[in-house]
Parts: sequence; structure tokens; C-alpha cells
Amino acid sequence: MTTRIDARFAQLKKENRSAFVTYVMAGDPDPATALEVVKALPKAGADVIELGIPFTDPMADGPSIQAAGLRALKAGMTLKKTLALVREFRKGDDATPLVLMGYYNPIYIYGVDTFLSDAKSAGVDGLIVVDLPPEEDSELCVPALKAGLNFIRLATPTTDDKRLPAVLANTSGFVYYVSVTGITGSASADSKVVGEAVSRIKRHTALPVCVGFGIRTPEAARAIAADADGAVVGTALVDALRGSLDSDGKATAKTVGAVADLATALAAGVRAAK
Repeated sequence: MTTRIDARFAQLKKENRSAFVTYVMAGDPDPATALEVVKALPKAGADVIELGIPFTDPMADGPSIQAAGLRALKAGMTLKKTLALVREFRKGDDATPLVLMGYYNPIYIYGVDTFLSDAKSAGVDGLIVVDLPPEEDSELCVPALKAGLNFIRLATPTTDDKRLPAVLANTSGFVYYVSVTGITGSASADSKVVGEAVSRIKRHTALPVCVGFGIRTPEAARAIAADADGAVVGTALVDALRGSLDSDGKATAKTVGAVADLATALAAGVRAAK
């Protein structure tokens, strides 16, 4: 079965360019505005969209994405409403791959089988679940693959050659390489080090390798995309959204444009890489 993610990376390979992968938080700063932000991203050049699932204890996320999740939760966002956002997005876009990124707790509470069924019918293409290691593949990863969803795994600077085969065993769609040791937004990616890491991972898999964490500018995105199959930007986009809010943390007329304008500049950086 070919997913939208598989199809998109196959097309990008034909075009000899890297993917621009965006991350935004579902429901930030409110469900209606978040939907408009997601709708704007493909027009701004996003090839793949990662949609954060709001959660109260996001261990891999830095202050910006933590704050985005809390804004979304305060605005009443839930996993059910996140799937409703995907459903609304799909009414106007049946091509752009959508990946839900988050933690296992909300999915577990929702019920794995029900969640996978609802996610698939809503138009979700893949999952990144940060806190489920390969040893727990039977919990969600294998059922997700059987349901026709890609399960995208994180590899990090501490994932050595001995550990890598376990990480890659049931991974599909693409491999997400975390370029820094730490949380999102905490440091800048070193393109030379990242290039070496991408080459090492590619010796173990034919899957595309996308790099995230620490990419904030068009120049950084271009440098990363020169070696990787995709550059992932999240914190910078979330910060652009936050900077557009009023003193009460509410959306303004500038909010959607603030995210879209930065995405457009970042996409141009990625496209200039090859």
C-alpha cells in the first residue's frame, strides 16, 4: 500500500529536491485559527505537515512547543478535535501528507483500535509517537502499520549502529533524525555533523531521512536539505505564531500570515539546496 507520504517522497525524488516538513500544534491558539494555519501551509510550500497533539507533559519539547500545547488545551483542543481538524483540512486538500506527532498517553486513553480507525478515516497518513520505543512496537506501531498508517521513528545523535536496526525495524514513511541532543528549540543544527549522520543512517535503510530540531532560518534549512531528504521546522513556526498573538494570547488578523510568510521563506531555502 502506498501512502500519501510514500507518494510525496517518490515525487520529490523525481524532482531531485528535499522535502520541507512543517510542524504546528493542533488547536494553537484556538481550533479555528489552527485549521486556517494548516490550510495555509501547503500554499506556502510545505510538502509534509506534522500536526502536534496537545499534551500536558511533552518531554521532548522545548518551552515554545510546550506553551503552544498549553494554549491549545486552554482553548479546548482534544485528540478528537485534532482528528476533526484533519477531516476539515482533507475537504480541500487530498494530497498533502499529514503526520500526527505526540505522545502515547492521549492515544492510549482514546483506545488504540478506535484511534487508528478514526485517524485513518479522517485522513491521517502517519504517526510520530515520541515516547514509544521499538520494544513496545506491539502496542501501537504494528497495529498502525496494519491499519495503513506510516509509523515514523526518531533517530538521535546517541542512536549508534548497534541500536539503529531496532529503531528502523518497523519504521515506514521516513526516518526523523533529531539533529541535536536535547529538546526542540534548544540548539542549532550543525549541517556538517548532520550530513555525516544522514549518510550513516542511509547505510541502514532505503527510507528518506528528514532532519529536525534546531532549524530556524532559510539558510539553515538550505544547509540541512543539501544532505537530508527533508528539513523539519517546528519551533520557529510556533514562535512566529506566538509573536502574532495579542496580549491575551488570542489570534489576531496577522496570525495565519505570520506563519505562512515564514514558511514561504523556509520553503525557498529548502528548494535552493539541490
